[in-house]
Amino acid sequence: MPVPAPASTEAHAQAEALHNLVLRSLDDDQAVEVVSIPLSGKSNIADYMVVASGRSSRQVSSMAQKLSERIKQELGRNVRVEGLPVADWVLIDADDVIVHLFRPEVRSFYNLERMWAFEEGARPAAAGA
Repeated sequence: MPVPAPASTEAHAQAEALHNLVLRSLDDDQAVEVVSIPLSGKSNIADYMVVASGRSSRQVSSMAQKLSERIKQELGRNVRVEGLPVADWVLIDADDVIVHLFRPEVRSFYNLERMWAFEEGARPAAAGA
C-alpha cells in the first residue's frame, strides 16, 4: 500500500502545476514581458507572483478571462479577479499564484517587479519553466 505524500509536498506540486499553467496560458495569449517572482520564504501571500503586459486593455481583459477559465477547467479552482471592467491592471488571485496583467504604461508606473523582486529571484518566465 503506497504511503501518501506529505501535505507540503502535495501543496508544492499543486502550486507548481498552477504556476506552469499560468505561464503556458500567458505564452499562448502572447503576453509581453512575462516575469515570474518566487515568493516562497519571502512572503506567505503566495508561492509565485507573475507580472505580464498586454498591448491593449482588450488584450489584458482577454488574457485574464482565458486564464481564469483555464484554471477552473484544468485544475478545478475558482480564482478572484479584480480590474476587468477597465483592464488597465487586472489582478488574478489563484491562492498559490498571484497574477498581475497590465497595459505597458500602467505597469511601468507601478513597477511591481522592483518592489517584489528583492534584488534576486525574479526572472523572465519561460512557458513550462
